[in-house]
Amino acid sequence: MSAIYEALAQATLASDGAMGTMLQDRGLTDGGAPELWNVEKPAEIDAVLEAYAAAGARFITTNTFGGTHGRLAMHGLEDRVFELNKAGAEIARAVADRHPGCFVMGDIGPSGDLMEPMGEMTLESGQALFAEQIRGLVAGGVDAILIETMSDLGEVEAAVNAAKEAAPGLPIIATMSFDTNLRTMMGVKPGMAVTHLAALGVRIIGANCGRGTDEMQVMVIAQEMVNARPDGVFIITQSNAGLPKLQGDEFIYDGTPEEMAKYAAKMKAMGVNIVGSCCGSSPAHTAAIAAALA
Repeated sequence: MSAIYEALAQATLASDGAMGTMLQDRGLTDGGAPELWNVEKPAEIDAVLEAYAAAGARFITTNTFGGTHGRLAMHGLEDRVFELNKAGAEIARAVADRHPGCFVMGDIGPSGDLMEPMGEMTLESGQALFAEQIRGLVAGGVDAILIETMSDLGEVEAAVNAAKEAAPGLPIIATMSFDTNLRTMMGVKPGMAVTHLAALGVRIIGANCGRGTDEMQVMVIAQEMVNARPDGVFIITQSNAGLPKLQGDEFIYDGTPEEMAKYAAKMKAMGVNIVGSCCGSSPAHTAAIAAALA
């Protein structure tokens, strides 16, 4: 059995938080490709992940959210999919190896394409797209494949199939993003997501991004997922650090580490197995989560 499943059977664990806002603080511009920093500024990526691991995150996430062919093509980097994903995984691997018991999640975000019939992507073409990215992540030494911020179950299925093809035996983690009406953009409800993804063999399923920690919706979404899970399935929640508010010319997230700690305690009591944070969060939020879970 995977060491990840064994660890989750013992305790509720903390995962890390935002990467994008952390890199923007370090000088990444809105139009820049974060993945390029895996080769051009690896020390910056290492420093962010080191801060999360030192704060108590048992799961750290590779800087590869936009590492698919189509997303990298927006920056003229489509011929560097393998290189940038492998480099991102190697940085996270080095950090995790400095922190015994820390696991690396190879990060896959949405492709940006719509599935048929609304768009062009099929299960087969989606699988090929994600498999190209996953091969780089596996070469860099990830412990699990994280498919995150998804709204379409078809796209998740394509990514799951790609993980089974390119990373056989590695745990698959899949999270979807739910809005105020408790559905994803494509109408998927939390319980439906758990049932569908568990049937595909995914054993760690959850919700990320969304509306912040201070809303009843977060509790309802988590409860629906916990209620729907079959035996052997673990639940993960990674909420934003509050809601973005415009200050001057930039968005500031208003959620404090103290609020994140309260949220983590509620998630643990509900039976959630991994608690992390998403947009606008920092290692201070992770430290608060880890302390609350401990």
